[in-house]
Amino acid sequence: MPLPTDPKALALSHDLLDAFDEVNAAEHAGLRPAHAKGIMLTGIFRPSQNLSSLTSAPHAHGETPVTVRLSDFAGVPTVPDASDEASPRGFALRFHLGEHVHTDIVAHSVDNFPVRTAEEFVEFLHALAATTSSQPHPNSIEQYLGSHPKALAFVQAPKPIPTSFAHESFFAVSAFKFIAANRNSRFGRYRIVPDAGNDYLDAAAAASQQPDFLFDEIKRRIAKDSVKYRIMIQLAEPEDVVDDATFRWPESRRQVEFGEVILDGIVAENDAEQRHIIFDPIPRVDGIEASSDPLFQPRADLYLLSGRRRRSADPQVRMKAS
Repeated sequence: MPLPTDPKALALSHDLLDAFDEVNAAEHAGLRPAHAKGIMLTGIFRPSQNLSSLTSAPHAHGETPVTVRLSDFAGVPTVPDASDEASPRGFALRFHLGEHVHTDIVAHSVDNFPVRTAEEFVEFLHALAATTSSQPHPNSIEQYLGSHPKALAFVQAPKPIPTSFAHESFFAVSAFKFIAANRNSRFGRYRIVPDAGNDYLDAAAAASQQPDFLFDEIKRRIAKDSVKYRIMIQLAEPEDVVDDATFRWPESRRQVEFGEVILDGIVAENDAEQRHIIFDPIPRVDGIEASSDPLFQPRADLYLLSGRRRRSADPQVRMKAS
């Protein structure tokens, strides 16, 4: 997957990366500018029995090996798991379809997104970075949120602290087009639901947690038993907006099961593997296509640009990628 050759698109991807570095106050060499703190797990995906009626994608027809990266949001690797900056948490899922052949789902723990376009996201990040405790009110981010109600709704959305990654739900940002073998198609959004159910801490319990409690807990849990998630697809109706990540569909919309992810191990050489892997929000597989949501391509470009920078900063990862 190459970086864009269009100068405007390439400049936008650099603007996004620079804006994240500005928020983080520095580049953390070898780490992601967002979701820097993470852990990679291994397992399998089992498709639902009727999945082939929705999509002809190759992983709809049998078990597929998977890798999952669970993460905190911030671009700072030492962020405490119960901090406000740790949310939304991330769930990035890779389906290994063959040698150097894969497709991914990238999701986070809030069923919402603050902006429709990457250009708006750059503005959002600049406002966040420009905000200081000494600024008079309304400060930079307050001014931005005051003129961007969708971003304000995202910031104000509840972001509870889970008791475990195994008790958190995750949502893909954008809609996808699912295409069956007979060429019938439906738009839908992924939801990743913990088999063990949702469970969250109250404020007092969250305040008493150790900085790495979520990561420590998932290591202990997976050493004893597998961790399971169901992947659901919320299906759009014809009148639903499918090209704007700030629009969420009514909860009454039908949901169908895509399949089950069963995680049973921790990836060896975890830090190096996390730095090497570059997830892709665009499916690039038969049977599933990106919608016309304008966030898809800039996100893919940003992930690639960030991933190449990450690999170049780590000799071990650079050797693996060569």
